Amino acid sequence: MRAVSFTEFRKNASTILNDVERGDSVEILRHGRVIARLIPATDEAIPSWKRPREILAVKGVFLSRTIIAERRRVRT
Repeated sequence: MRAVSFTEFRKNASTILNDVERGDSVEILRHGRVIARLIPATDEAIPSWKRPREILAVKGVFLSRTIIAERRRVRT
């Protein structure tokens, strides 16, 4: 885990957040004490409607029935 001062974080926030997005963890220090820890978000934090799903490619089946079956499958 990388540690950066609060001043360094303010000056380089975009770069540091890009590093966190790529999987790094960062501790932010003020006067030598940890005041925050930045860790990458997990997939669980992403709402289900934003997660990638399988592409529907159904031939000869009603789309509505396929959607209902998929919703039932996801719930269980």
